[in-house]
Amino acid sequence: MKTLLADDHPLMREGVRQVLAQLEPAVEIIDAHDYPSLFAQTAAHTDLDLALVDLNMPGLVGLQGISQFRHRFPDIPLVVLSASESPHDIRSALEAGALGYIPKASSTDTMLDALRQVLAGDIYVPDCLNAADAASSPPPAELTAAILDGLTGRQREVARLLGHGFTNKAIGSMLGLTENTVKVHVAAIFRALGVSNRTEAVITMQRLSQS
Repeated sequence: MKTLLADDHPLMREGVRQVLAQLEPAVEIIDAHDYPSLFAQTAAHTDLDLALVDLNMPGLVGLQGISQFRHRFPDIPLVVLSASESPHDIRSALEAGALGYIPKASSTDTMLDALRQVLAGDIYVPDCLNAADAASSPPPAELTAAILDGLTGRQREVARLLGHGFTNKAIGSMLGLTENTVKVHVAAIFRALGVSNRTEAVITMQRLSQS
């Protein structure tokens, strides 16, 4: 597995290297210390399997850096590592295209689990965001009942796959549907969930799956 590790603190990079060795003993790690070196290294290593990126590094405002990375390298999974556990920062990073957000205070087991989820094609949402959402949302049982009442059987299947982070194209392939048909179902799911974008829908569906 070939991974790009971008963080402006050498000690942090060394600690993450040790975690990655537990994920894959033969992991090859490419270092970057700011956004310019992140872009340069990624351009030089287009066969990366994963990019782990500190949200706040020299060179760009964090979310601008994440957005630019996803625009320039859309096929490389990007996971944010950050000291911030702010729900706003987490949602913003996911909306900018990150496939996961790992607070730096997380345990080794949590980080490994998060990376395995992303490498398996899912989106990782940290528990601190789920907890913040739960505090301001209806109880899961009530929310689940409301959603099930408003969705068809096919829409429930789409919602389940949506909650695992699959794209419309991937969902269509799995269910034998055209991408346009999936888009129609996704729009109906957004209405049922009371959300306005894919990230909010994924976060909500993942919370429901854990209830």
